[in-house]
Amino acid sequence: MLETLNGLPPRGGLARAPAAALPVRPMLDAPGGGASPIRAALDIAQARAAAGADHGGMRTDDPPPTTTGPPPMDLPLKLWLARLSNGLSPVALAQAQADWWLHLLVSPTRQAQLSASALHKAQAWAHYLWRATQGPCENCVTPAPQDKRFSRPEWRHFPFNALAQGFLLQERWWDEATHGVRGVSRHHEEVTAFVARQWLDMLSPSNSPLTNPQVLQETLRTGGANLASGAANWARDAMAVASGGEARGLQAFEPGRALALTPGQVVMRNHLIELIQYTPATPTVWREPVLVVPSWIMKFYILDLTPDDSLVRYLVSQGHTVFMVSWRNPGSADAGLGMDDYLDLGVLQALAAVQERCPGAGVHAMGYCLGGTLLSMAAALLGARGDPGLRSLTLLAAQVDFQEPGELGLFIDESQIAFLEDIMAERGYLDGQRMAGAFQLINSKDLVWSKLVHEYLMGAHTPVTPLRAWNADATRLPARMHSEYLRRLYLHNDLAEGRYRVRGEPVDLDRIRVPLYLLATERDHVSPWTSVYKLMRLTHSNAHFVLSSGGHNVGIVSPPEGPLASPEASYRVGEWAPRAAPADPQDWLAQAKASPGSWWPHWQRWLAAHSSRRVKARTVSGLRVRGHAVPAPGTYVFDPAAEVSE
Repeated sequence: MLETLNGLPPRGGLARAPAAALPVRPMLDAPGGGASPIRAALDIAQARAAAGADHGGMRTDDPPPTTTGPPPMDLPLKLWLARLSNGLSPVALAQAQADWWLHLLVSPTRQAQLSASALHKAQAWAHYLWRATQGPCENCVTPAPQDKRFSRPEWRHFPFNALAQGFLLQERWWDEATHGVRGVSRHHEEVTAFVARQWLDMLSPSNSPLTNPQVLQETLRTGGANLASGAANWARDAMAVASGGEARGLQAFEPGRALALTPGQVVMRNHLIELIQYTPATPTVWREPVLVVPSWIMKFYILDLTPDDSLVRYLVSQGHTVFMVSWRNPGSADAGLGMDDYLDLGVLQALAAVQERCPGAGVHAMGYCLGGTLLSMAAALLGARGDPGLRSLTLLAAQVDFQEPGELGLFIDESQIAFLEDIMAERGYLDGQRMAGAFQLINSKDLVWSKLVHEYLMGAHTPVTPLRAWNADATRLPARMHSEYLRRLYLHNDLAEGRYRVRGEPVDLDRIRVPLYLLATERDHVSPWTSVYKLMRLTHSNAHFVLSSGGHNVGIVSPPEGPLASPEASYRVGEWAPRAAPADPQDWLAQAKASPGSWWPHWQRWLAAHSSRRVKARTVSGLRVRGHAVPAPGTYVFDPAAEVSE
């Protein structure tokens, strides 16, 4: 049931077979025939990979993986528990609950305070109940601004207003009860409060056909047809989840036909990425190209959805030469790929290929989400090596300091990571739907229970939009990479605290000296803006910090004009010399003025200001397979199973 409510099931296999294997072109030499620092680093990496071929592909100079997974006898039990808990560690949840409950048990003062609070709220609700029977009256508790469950006019009438007020008072009490118990660790306190919110969200009167006035009115109006239609919707979604098929409506949003339409060609391919170069749309272009590194937990075309909201198309129209990394969807054979492999095969080889195609020009590198985290590592390494390849660095909703990662931190502790490693041991990867489920639990009242009301109780159909179709196009995460990512970044915060190493080479963020454009979004549950902001104090760059309205996706996909431009879009800008940004981001926010509109034009002007001159538009000469070019969006984007022959 929960998997059905979580949202759209993952896409099944798209009706397009992957093209024949594309060769990797040797694009790693510096102009003039010399070996570039990137080429030298990659030669070393490839030599090490070859040396480790007799060891199952592992590099012999690297530390072994943290874990090899559970003993074979344990695996069936762990997988059964994972199905019951939707991938959450039952032990981690039990530890948090026990920590809270036992400390509350030995805190009679806190018990007395909570009892008094419960009595006060019961009296407030009883008084409200008496006044509500006499007619409209003032609420005794106001819902949070983002809580829209009881905002419709039907909830203002008795007895539904009394039900809503009683429920909101219960929410307030449980929020008090799960916080402030002396002795409970902060992490366990947050997990306990999260679990309480999940139960309360499930038990909300808005989720029941007997206590939701809107559902009752619709049922009376249609004679129950809405419930019959809702049951059919649920059955259809449940069958799609059970069979692994596509949800209704996704077929109309295939990349290359309805999405990812900006013209271009694949110009380089290796085991992990395809590099796409987009066709210029202007006679002249800025000399410095733009390399985009998206996160590998998402398909790249979030930045090239439709012509009306494509950041790629916008950049091309403004005279930029744009290259895009398209990550391969890994399979079981890729279980041993680690973070170092993603850095080498993803960022460094892509950067080398761009440098060969645009000789002598520095590269404007842009990374989104986890792609930005990886790009910051590459920028630090290149800065330490004295490599002048980067002209500027732009990071969108990307964290490097994970001390305060927001609500995703609820799922990060030793028990939870070990549980995920046990799950990944079965196939060698983490299915993208498990990560999507975690994101949806964070905002369950909007992403889970509102779907139940709208589609299963009201019997309505939620139209599939390009963004929802992209969100359903889930990816996989190799076991070793995901374990390293969670442990080294989220759990131990090695990158921000100076302990992160790439094959023994330290990654020092202070070695980033190129101009920095750092963007965060106001309502980001994945990369909270206050966490993103911390990079301002870790680099030695002249920096712009931009805070955009919206969330992790909508705040990024923000076209400045056209039918999809949001009239509510706005952004705030701060500009500082190295290490001069205020230590407390709230101090900056208090005095930052909002500018209306999209942040895209501001970033484009910043890119232009950090570019040298215009040159004749570059011809795109892509790889050829059987005499034919491979057009954008490439082949890896059509690879849900990741079983591509090399």
